[in-house]
Amino acid sequence: MIRFRILIEYDGGEYVGWQRQTNGNSVQETIEDAVFEFSGARVTVEGAGRTDAGVHALGQVAHFDLDDGPDALDSRTVLNALNAHLRTENISILNAAVADGDFHSRFSAKKRRYLFRILNRRPPPTVDKGRVWHVSQRLNARAMHRAAQALVGRHDFTSFRSIHCQAKTPVKTLDLLRVTRRGDEIRIEAAARSFLHNQVRAIAGSLKRVGEGKWSESQMREALEAKDRSVAGPTAPPEGLYLVSVEYDD
Repeated sequence: MIRFRILIEYDGGEYVGWQRQTNGNSVQETIEDAVFEFSGARVTVEGAGRTDAGVHALGQVAHFDLDDGPDALDSRTVLNALNAHLRTENISILNAAVADGDFHSRFSAKKRRYLFRILNRRPPPTVDKGRVWHVSQRLNARAMHRAAQALVGRHDFTSFRSIHCQAKTPVKTLDLLRVTRRGDEIRIEAAARSFLHNQVRAIAGSLKRVGEGKWSESQMREALEAKDRSVAGPTAPPEGLYLVSVEYDD
């Protein structure tokens, strides 16, 4: 078998999420169908991150295996064939390469980077509709950044995980949490080896409370230490969230 590693960009607005589900089209299943169309093989495309419905990706990574017989395909053919069969979808394969047999897009990952975009202005979005969280009230990005630093490091993130999260432990190490303003856009950047279900969106919803002055900066730490989801802020909508990149040893 040949293991192919692919780099994927997608707009998650039309999909039920990355993972295959029975209630609609997923990114995973759509790519698997594209592989079948050009190869005739039914494969499982394993992704590095299981993004939710409406969440986008700039650098999702996935892998799948194809036969290495006399008619084996090379990475350039796989890249072009996938994009040809995905041309009507909001999914683009940016790169394809042959990977070692022990490479696993999810379990080999060393770091994942996410971005959450807030359009902070009174007029609603047009070009970025469905790709940002629109907040019309002016937010204090500097206060949000200062409050965010309480979450950096190794902590129990029970207060910032979905009640449906299936992770064995709520303890994660957050390597980076940065809030910056670029004109009318506030950008929340987060990096860690792995994240809990809805962790970034729950953090974004809590930081909004700091930005609008409803929370003091110290309340982020208090919410973290409470280890109670009901104490933290709301889960921000999915359209502002992007899986930016996944990093590996190579």
